[in-house]
Amino acid sequence: MELRHLRYFVAVAEERHFGRAAARLHMAQPPLSQQIQQLEAELGVTLLHRTTRKVELTDAGAVYLVRARAVLAAADDAAEEARRVAEGLQGRLVVGCVGSATYSLLPAFARALREELPAVDVVFRGEMLAPDQLESLLGRRIDLAVLRPPVEHPAVRTSNVRRDRLIVALPEDHRLARRKRLKVADLRGEDLIVHASGGRSVLHGIVTELCRSAGFEARVRHEVAETSTLVTFVAAGLGVAVVPEPVAELGVPGTTYRPLAGNQGIDLMAAVRVDDDSPVLARALGLLARWQERTR
Repeated sequence: MELRHLRYFVAVAEERHFGRAAARLHMAQPPLSQQIQQLEAELGVTLLHRTTRKVELTDAGAVYLVRARAVLAAADDAAEEARRVAEGLQGRLVVGCVGSATYSLLPAFARALREELPAVDVVFRGEMLAPDQLESLLGRRIDLAVLRPPVEHPAVRTSNVRRDRLIVALPEDHRLARRKRLKVADLRGEDLIVHASGGRSVLHGIVTELCRSAGFEARVRHEVAETSTLVTFVAAGLGVAVVPEPVAELGVPGTTYRPLAGNQGIDLMAAVRVDDDSPVLARALGLLARWQERTR
C-alpha cells in the first residue's frame, strides 16, 4: 500500500463517483477503478458499494476514510515541517551570553528572533563566562555563543558583533563620582570588584592588565560569578568595577558610571562550531548581523 492509494480512495469516497474522482486526480477512470480494487484486495474488505450511478461507502469504508484522511494529513504535515526545518524556519536554537550581553543585546535579539522566526524554539542561557560558553559550545549544549575574545579553537569560528567601551561602575556617593571622566590611574588604591579569576573571566584579565599598564597592581577585594552581583556589590559600597558600557543598562539603584579615558574597549563576538550547518543557526546569525547593522 502506498500513499497514492489512500489519496485515490479519499477522492472516490468524497466525490461518490469514479468519473468525478478521476477528473479530480487528473487520471483516467479505468486505472483508478483498478487501484481501488487492488486496495480492497490487499485489505481483504469491501470499502465501496458501486452502482451504475453512484458510489457509497460501506461501514468499513467509512471507518477507513477517517483514518486515511488522518494519515494523509500527517504525511502532508511531515512534509511541510521538513521543508520548514530545511529552510531554517523551524527548529531549536540554544544561545549562551556573557553577562553584559545578557542585559543589553539579549532582549532585543530575542524580540527580533520571535518576530522573524516565531516557530523556532529559542533558549537563552545568560550570565555565562566565556570559557564556560566555549566548553558548552564544543559539548553541543549551546549552538551560539555571544562572548568576549580571545576565542581560539580550530573547531570554532567567530564573527565580530560590536565593540563596547569600558566604563567604571561606582557607588553613587563615591569621591570619584564627582568627576566626568576617569583614568585607569585613578583606580590606584581602590577596592576592585571583578569577575572570577583562574582563567574563567576575560574581563578579569583585562582589568588586571590595565592596572599594570598604569603602573600599579589591581587591589581585588571581591570576585563574583555574575555581572548582576558585581553591580550590586558596587551599589553596596564594597568597591568599584571596570565593566563594558552595556552593563549600565542594568540600572541598579545606588550605582553610577563614568567613562574610562583612553578609549578603552572590548569586543563582543558570536562563536559557532565550524561543523554546524544548521539552517536555523544560519538564519539567526544573519538576523544578528542585520540587527547589529541597524543599531550602529
